[in-house]
Amino acid sequence: MDIKVSKKKENAPNKCVAAIFGVTGLVGKELARRLLSSSNCQSKVYGIARASQIIETIKRPNYHFISCNLQNPSETQQKLSSLDDVTHIFWVTWASQFPLDSPECCQENKVMMSNVLNVILARAKALKHVSLQTGTKHYISLHEPPNVREVRYYNEQCPRARTGLNFYYVLEDLLQERLEGKIPWSIHRPGFIVGCSHRTLYNLVGSLCVYGAICKKMKLPFWFGGTKECWEEMCIDASDARLVAEQHIWAATNETIQSPLGQAFNAINGSGFTWKEIWPAIGLKFGLVEVLPGSNTMLNEDFMFSTAMADKGGLWKEIIVQEGLIQTEMEGLANWGFLDTLFRFQSKLLGNRDKVDVLGFTMRLQTLDSILYWIDVMREEKLIP
Repeated sequence: MDIKVSKKKENAPNKCVAAIFGVTGLVGKELARRLLSSSNCQSKVYGIARASQIIETIKRPNYHFISCNLQNPSETQQKLSSLDDVTHIFWVTWASQFPLDSPECCQENKVMMSNVLNVILARAKALKHVSLQTGTKHYISLHEPPNVREVRYYNEQCPRARTGLNFYYVLEDLLQERLEGKIPWSIHRPGFIVGCSHRTLYNLVGSLCVYGAICKKMKLPFWFGGTKECWEEMCIDASDARLVAEQHIWAATNETIQSPLGQAFNAINGSGFTWKEIWPAIGLKFGLVEVLPGSNTMLNEDFMFSTAMADKGGLWKEIIVQEGLIQTEMEGLANWGFLDTLFRFQSKLLGNRDKVDVLGFTMRLQTLDSILYWIDVMREEKLIP
């Protein structure tokens, strides 16, 4: 598959010392890979996450992993005090202990970023850019999701939701306050992210892979458990982790588009799709040649992943042993509640990517290609059969 990647500007910095907060996540891992292999940016990368890396540890002399609980101010001070050479911060992490629209979630995420900024802003005098990842849920109320089916395309100028809480807003306001118009920063808003990780709560590909492996093992039909509307219509944008990571780097190293007041960018694949169109190909990728014998549809509106897969943890352990896979808990790769929500989404949450197109970011991907690519990556990493 030929992927077009935006060209870096001639004035891209020769030295990039990056601090990636959330390096074990879907986009964090890809950011580290791309920065460490960049020809335009002689990179040194600090990868920060709460849990230590178990799978695919990057073995490069210019990569340094730091395990740190960012909610603990003294630990953050101790672990990050030596990061005085950082030129670029990539914030692709979030605290997920509480519901997204709760005061506790807002406070947790604000504390994490505040602890980091307290340490780095006082020391990293060469800091050039801060990149924040949030999501297209920026455009809707998390407290009362609209029950709206009409197509609307949100651009970066759309106002914040007027009701409910959203920790995205809290982090944006914190950067605005702490950077004081002196350091450029950008915000990146993906839809649902397509990538590979065993430490991500909302992991579409991991969930599909475990589901596919169980269907094959038990000879079960590869149902799409969701609504007819979500089956036949595009409701939410997909965002390949490669594209999101590349857009982070593009915005962070392209001085002609940077702003000390903050620049927001939708980070989406840019191509339309429906699950009805791509679901059979996903089934075939898992070796489910006859995904539903004798039926002309794979839609089952009564099928709930969280119910059907609730007792399959033991079976997943058997599959791991039989296939010689990396030891993982089913819940580490698959989030059945996430699939139930995604495939029953009540409104249209579609983004417009005209802004990045006009500014010269040309990378686009087909969502089916994204899913099939990341299934292959998960197989290569011995996470799935």
